[in-house]
Amino acid sequence: MMDVYGAVRAEEPGDDDKMHEECGVFGVWYAQDAAAITALGLHALQHRGQEATGIATYDGERFHIHKGLGLVGDNYSDAKTMAGLPGAHAIGHNRYATTGETVLRNVQPLYADFAFGGFAVGHNGNLTNAAAIRRELVRRGCLFQSSMDSEVFIHLIAISLYSTVLDRLIDALKQVVGAYSLVALSQDGLIGVRDPQGVRPLILGRLPHPDGKDGWVLASETCALEIVGAEFVRDIEPGEIVVINDQGVRSVKPFHRTTSRFCIFEYVYFARPDSVMEGKPVYMARKEIGAMLARESGVDADVIVPVPDSGVPSAMGYAAESGIPYELGIIRNHYVGRTFIEPTDQIRNLGVRLKHSGNRAVLQGKRVILVDDSIVRGTTSRKIVEMVRAAGATEVHMRISSPPTTHSCFYGIDTPERGKLLAARHDVQEMAELIGADSLAFVSIDGLYQALGVAQRNAVNPHFCDACFTGDYPIPLHDLADPPLTLLTKVG
Repeated sequence: MMDVYGAVRAEEPGDDDKMHEECGVFGVWYAQDAAAITALGLHALQHRGQEATGIATYDGERFHIHKGLGLVGDNYSDAKTMAGLPGAHAIGHNRYATTGETVLRNVQPLYADFAFGGFAVGHNGNLTNAAAIRRELVRRGCLFQSSMDSEVFIHLIAISLYSTVLDRLIDALKQVVGAYSLVALSQDGLIGVRDPQGVRPLILGRLPHPDGKDGWVLASETCALEIVGAEFVRDIEPGEIVVINDQGVRSVKPFHRTTSRFCIFEYVYFARPDSVMEGKPVYMARKEIGAMLARESGVDADVIVPVPDSGVPSAMGYAAESGIPYELGIIRNHYVGRTFIEPTDQIRNLGVRLKHSGNRAVLQGKRVILVDDSIVRGTTSRKIVEMVRAAGATEVHMRISSPPTTHSCFYGIDTPERGKLLAARHDVQEMAELIGADSLAFVSIDGLYQALGVAQRNAVNPHFCDACFTGDYPIPLHDLADPPLTLLTKVG
């Protein structure tokens, strides 16, 4: 979800020059130790949000909620915390945020008591008309407790004139615009929702229960099923609502049918490599993108080196296609957190070495092809190239397994404002000079589509949401045309 006061968040000092998914969601209906199952699922989805996490459970009589800042393991390793989350039904949420403080009022799931009972909701994505809706709700007397666009769901449900939970939720959904996946929990059931164009992911799994009765799981990615022992059933369809209760799974499709536009960057970077997205194994997709990159922009070299960890599968595909040896020429330090304090300019300039170091035995005297998934601001790419040269490489060629990132995302991805995107201000040759590479090449947009099994990009009706590469935004950006609320305080 996004802050309703501004469409794009500015990066904090020390950020690692990547675009980030902002949230992961998980839900379970009918499971022993539902909170523990949810914590495990959120652990598998940790890559989708590292700033805060929350779980809401329902024990048949009452709702129980725990929210905390930090990682899943830091919040749910305590037996007392888990004992305070009883029940066989639960939802959970991981949050990624980069503006101001990450405070508990901005941590999900959000919970409210309505006339029909308790209701908890977790949201992945962005609403592009949230500021306009919020202004109208405030005018009507609604009191907001957070700065998240997600809270508009709670207020729209509260003022709805419909009687059932489902009808109130549908009423709310028909008033919002954006890219989203939701998991919600009421005393009547677990609900999963995917936006009409299916930009953000959501999947359904079946969880075996000792008594032979099926439990059910909703999650952002299939990797969250593996860790809890659930089996994949299917993707939630674009515009579909699934209602899960003791009678099973019911599908509701209240929206007019529209063209699916799944986020193409899930395949490039966001999703965990062992997940399957829309029927495509992410690991194999990334290898094929790397092979396409080699076919489109091959260059003579001695060694293929991935920029860990996100460049690894594409580098493997590049090496297999080109016949050039693949080596781990950069070693990643996995014990450095994203929020490491960098107190001086000198230390800040050395920051990339906290996470990566050049493997001189592999790099010295070699013509090197570095493979990475993307270039955002270019600061990390420049430091990586410098590090590889310092380790003795005679040539450094950079190859990127996505097209140039020229536009900001407004659909749930943390992106710098467009003016800070390197590809928005420079052509490829200029970018190569700025990062210090002997050559630079990106996979083409048609090449990316072909690697994902689509013959070419249809400019009139693209198969994916690729706005960060093309500027073709499939969902209207209402809040950009309508100035957002004035920000009076720094919020998270």
